Amino acid sequence: MPSHAAQAQSQTIVFGVAPGPYSDMIKYAIKPGLEQKGYQVKITEFSDYVQPNLALANGSIDVNLFQHLPYLQKFSADKGLKLSRLINVPTAGLGIYSRKIKNLDELKRGDVVTLSNDPTNLARGLRFLASLDLITLKGDIDATKATERDIGGNPRGLALKPLEAAQLPRTLDSSAASLVNGNFAIASGLKLSDAIALETLEEDLKNVVAVRTEDLNKPFVADIKATVESPEFAAVIQDPKYIFRDFQKPQWLQEKLAQN
Repeated sequence: MPSHAAQAQSQTIVFGVAPGPYSDMIKYAIKPGLEQKGYQVKITEFSDYVQPNLALANGSIDVNLFQHLPYLQKFSADKGLKLSRLINVPTAGLGIYSRKIKNLDELKRGDVVTLSNDPTNLARGLRFLASLDLITLKGDIDATKATERDIGGNPRGLALKPLEAAQLPRTLDSSAASLVNGNFAIASGLKLSDAIALETLEEDLKNVVAVRTEDLNKPFVADIKATVESPEFAAVIQDPKYIFRDFQKPQWLQEKLAQN
């Protein structure tokens, strides 16, 4: 896809992120390519999963990178926002972390396990726990919308405690274990290798670059997509000096790397 150099001159693209590794992904894997196309790139970090979408909708930023598609779709529907996915990117998955146990077999009745309370990530956390046989979900539900009411069995007698996602790393001293989203785990100093268990991400749970729907056909958005799809982006993601190498790659990037 050609660069839109004329339009890019002096244009600034403002990215919004949540705490964690995605500001570095923009800084090292996306920003250089956009600067070569003539753009200036700025990064604004927000403290939670709410403000980046509100800021995108009101024009305070031009693009964000922090969320998966189900979260984007539900948040946009709930708030009446017109935001769209541009492309999936490599993603740090959900992990179970603990300072009190070394493996899941040590979990016992009454142990507190914290997890995200926003609807899409709560359902995601419950599916993850079910995949590990720590709970079972009722058979007649939409598992992508699961809540605590949809738990069919809890054989360990775990006390599940949903909390705001950004708070989860701080619960590790007071809980037996916590299901922490990858970005907040990394932001708090945890390593993906510290996790007792890591989820295998479904494709729609890999993080997305999101833009205003009205901007989907604008030149700067085409240039962002072209930059993410470039060999230079892939090279940074694969570079062992960056944490991104351990991230789960979207299908399009897996296919591209397999061809090389």
